[in-house]
Amino acid sequence: MDKINVNKIFENERRTFDDLLGVMDALLGEGGCPWDREQTHDSLKRYLIEEAYETLEAIDAKDDALLCEELGDVLLQIVFHAKIAGAFGVDDVISGVCKKMISRHPHVFGAADAKTSDAVLRNWEKIKRDEMGLGSQADVLRRVPANLPALMRAYKVQQKARDVGFDWDDVKPLFDKAEEELGELREAVASGDGKSIEEEFGDLLFAMVNLSRFVGVHPELALAAATEKFIGRFAAMEAAIRGDGRRFDEMSLAEMDVYWERVKDAECP
Repeated sequence: MDKINVNKIFENERRTFDDLLGVMDALLGEGGCPWDREQTHDSLKRYLIEEAYETLEAIDAKDDALLCEELGDVLLQIVFHAKIAGAFGVDDVISGVCKKMISRHPHVFGAADAKTSDAVLRNWEKIKRDEMGLGSQADVLRRVPANLPALMRAYKVQQKARDVGFDWDDVKPLFDKAEEELGELREAVASGDGKSIEEEFGDLLFAMVNLSRFVGVHPELALAAATEKFIGRFAAMEAAIRGDGRRFDEMSLAEMDVYWERVKDAECP
C-alpha cells in the first residue's frame, strides 16, 4: 500500500475491515515493519492465545471499551495469519466460515427443524461429524484439540461421549466416584510411586470435571474464579499482617492461618 492510501486511513474517523487489510499490507510489504515481516504462524501462536485470554478478562470485567479493543486485537491476529498464509487468504477464511455457518444451521437456511438449543447442538455435531468424515465417536473425541487447557478439553471430551449416551444417569454416583478416586490417590501417595500418584491425581480431576457438568459449572471458569478469590484473600491477609507491623518471615503457618480465617470471616455478612 502506498503512503497516500495509508494517510487516508489515518484521516478517516471510522475505519473499515478493508482499512485493516490495507494497514497489514503496508506492514508486511516492502519497506514495511521488519518485525511483522519476520513472523510465522508458529511465532504468532502465543499472541493469539494471549489476546483471546485478554478478551475473556475484558468480558469478566464488563468493560465494553476494553472488550472492543481486545476484540480488535483478536481480529488483527486472524488477519495477520491469513495475510502470511500463502496457501489461502482473508477471502478464503471469510468464505469458509460463511459456508460452515450456513451448512450447520439447516433449521435457518434449509428445511431442517430445531426448536431448542439442544436440538441445534445435536444437528451441529452430526453435520460436523459427516463433514469431517469421522468414522467413529472415538474419532470425534480425538478431534478435541490437545492444545486446549486440560480441564476444558476433559469437559468437551465428556460432552461428546455423552452425545452417544455414554454418561452417568444422575449426580449421586459422581460423588461416589470422586470419593473413590480420592481414596485411590491417598493409596498412591502412601506408596510413594510417582507415576501412580500422577495417574490417580489425573483420574480424580477427570471425575471432578464429570461432577462439574452435572452441577452446571464449567471447571475452567470455576477454577479461575477460585484462584482470583485466593489472590484477593491473600492480599487482604497480607495487608492485615502489615497493618499489625508484622512480616511473613517472622510468622508460623498457624499464625498466618489466624489472619486468613479473619479475612474469610470478614467476607460473611
